Amino acid sequence: MISPGVDSRSRSVTVGPDLRVLCLGNILLGDDGLGCAVADQLQQFASQDVDICCTPESGLHLLDCLLGVRRLVVVDTVQTGNAPPGTIYKFHDSELPMVPGGSPHYVGLCEALALARNLGLPVADEAIILAVEIVDCLTLGEEMSSTVRSAIPAVVEMIRNMMPAAVSEQAPQ
Repeated sequence: MISPGVDSRSRSVTVGPDLRVLCLGNILLGDDGLGCAVADQLQQFASQDVDICCTPESGLHLLDCLLGVRRLVVVDTVQTGNAPPGTIYKFHDSELPMVPGGSPHYVGLCEALALARNLGLPVADEAIILAVEIVDCLTLGEEMSSTVRSAIPAVVEMIRNMMPAAVSEQAPQ
């Protein structure tokens, strides 16, 4: 089935937002709630050309969030242990290696993007990923750590700088 707003002869998007910000996370898992907090703050800056989505879902469940948009920015958390908590990483989905076998989410974001592209579905040609190094995303019900919380304004500002110029200029200083 072809989604509304999609030219069935190509992957080009004919209707939809210019930019979708897909914020991943779960507010019940401490630092993993970062994406939700970023989405809440971004809502005040979004115009009809910017779609802000927040979801705790992963893998193939993300396909609906990936379709029908020209540009995609994904906000998520990461725990590498290679940098202090609150460190912000910025990279393109093409820079991430495909991991053979199952990921912690079974099918990850990059695998879902690759599948959509291979099927000729209308997804962004490139996704920018903003990931914040966290302290803990496994403890149920914990508050977000202060070091991770302190990264939220910088992530919001990075995304505002990616929004269409007219949207960014509307924001109060």
